[in-house]
Amino acid sequence: MGLPEKISSKLHTDTEATELIKAFQQSGKKVVFTNGCFDILHAGHVIYLQEARGKGDLLVLGLNSDDSVRRLKGENRPVREEFDRAVLLAGLESIDMVVVFDEDTPEILIQKLKPDVLVKGGDYSLSEIVGADFVHSIGGQVVIIPFVEGFSSSNIIEKIIQTHN
Repeated sequence: MGLPEKISSKLHTDTEATELIKAFQQSGKKVVFTNGCFDILHAGHVIYLQEARGKGDLLVLGLNSDDSVRRLKGENRPVREEFDRAVLLAGLESIDMVVVFDEDTPEILIQKLKPDVLVKGGDYSLSEIVGADFVHSIGGQVVIIPFVEGFSSSNIIEKIIQTHN
């Protein structure tokens, strides 16, 4: 069984995304970028992504690859494989495009895509946001969305472990 067109049409390589974004921006639309591992999708993610989508006309999500997640979070992560995470995220109405990247940070991807707005959650300060300097240098803006308390993939994983031990 193949993926529904509504989902598959949102999954892109960085090269495909660069061309699509360029055309979108040339038509006067504002492109928003955010990124993360999104290992276990939860309500906090959905709320955050909906808020991010409201900052422009197109929301592009940079998704850490499985190898990238392992390097950042440890050998037992990710819980969900990259394809599963990408499909789940592409299924959200708020997300227009998902691009998987293999580096530890989205710096290179941000420089390729050249978004108008870079969004991160309130658990980051401006000085900690990878790509913020670049986005500012091309005339874009960086937006910090308040952190949604009470939601954490790590906490969900820990609760599952405690429940089943």
